[in-house]
Amino acid sequence: MRSTSAEPGVPTRRLITASLVGSIGDGIYVPLTMLFVHSLTGLSLTSIGAGLTIAGLCALAFMPVVGIAVDRFGGRRVLIGVLALRALGFAAYPFAGSYPAFLAIALAVAVGMWASSPSQQALIGDLARGAERDRLLAWDRSLRNAGMGCGSLVAAGMLALDGAAGFVAAAEVLASLFAVAAVLVVRIPNVRGRVEPPEKGEGYRQVLADRPYLLITAANFLIAFGYTTQAMALPVFLTRDVAMPDALAGAVFAVNTALVAALGVPAARLTLRGRRTRAAALGAVVFALSFAAFAVLPGLVSGPHALVAVLAVAVLYTAGELVHSPPSQSLSVQAAPDHLRGRYLSVYQLSWSVCRTIAPMLLGFLLDAGQWHLWTVLALMVLTGAAILLCAERSLPAHAVTA
Repeated sequence: MRSTSAEPGVPTRRLITASLVGSIGDGIYVPLTMLFVHSLTGLSLTSIGAGLTIAGLCALAFMPVVGIAVDRFGGRRVLIGVLALRALGFAAYPFAGSYPAFLAIALAVAVGMWASSPSQQALIGDLARGAERDRLLAWDRSLRNAGMGCGSLVAAGMLALDGAAGFVAAAEVLASLFAVAAVLVVRIPNVRGRVEPPEKGEGYRQVLADRPYLLITAANFLIAFGYTTQAMALPVFLTRDVAMPDALAGAVFAVNTALVAALGVPAARLTLRGRRTRAAALGAVVFALSFAAFAVLPGLVSGPHALVAVLAVAVLYTAGELVHSPPSQSLSVQAAPDHLRGRYLSVYQLSWSVCRTIAPMLLGFLLDAGQWHLWTVLALMVLTGAAILLCAERSLPAHAVTA
């Protein structure tokens, strides 16, 4: 039976608990990826970096298959499978005795990571409708941020262990976390009703012919670079161009994580009252304002005043995330037809996956170009994304635009 509330229902509680557990695993793995693999395999950092890039690119090729599987078997079954795949991958890392073995494990982990989001969002689409779906997405997003923060703290503690012991423990913990998450999803009743298979000529042809959906996917691709900047480029900018200590640069990430975790649900309730396209576009504009502020920071502040100014801009950046994220995520789920939701969400997920794959190269180039170049380009990108969202509004289904 379908849950009637995104907050108290047993199935939804199990889902967001599984999401929290999995995000703790992400919080442990993401900051330690290179060190983690280097300690467990003994491979050079150069070969590890190349292998992870190859695995990430190859994993993108599996996304269309993931979409087909979600539409055929349902988000619940696919999510169970990808969580189990991630658990097995981390359990196998300590036994990767050769480069081909490392590549195979890295590919399995990457496929599991990229496939988690569309399969989970498809399951949310099965569990709830309309505004209840929006609330469930908001709870999921907020708890995921909290889990990422907790996982980062756990990762820092594991670094304190001697030698490879900490990384072996990390592999065991990661495998256990994703296994627990998979068990929690197994305990969610199958709420998916009978879904008619795509007719001839539908499938990915329909997705690629759906111009409004492709527009919001393109907009998200551009705006997604604003999200990747925080982890990939902002620490370098703060320490190199604003002359902040490394420890204080990390405080910006902590402030963002805490605010998103604490304010994610209340912010979603406000931003989802109006049109999702306009709220998401407003969030992108706030992003652009924060990037403009970062561009002028090096020439305006220094010394003890720099931290106050940076934290103020970080709060503005977080406000952009809080305004943009709920309506944009809801828009991607609500605009997808039920019988093709897996394919639609897999295509939308590519906007994140491709962005995260090419972001290190693009952001590194812009950082080397100078102090303001990165932020100027990012501001133009997110503003272009906002304009695309507004253009797509007229042709999107009414139920996707407003709750």
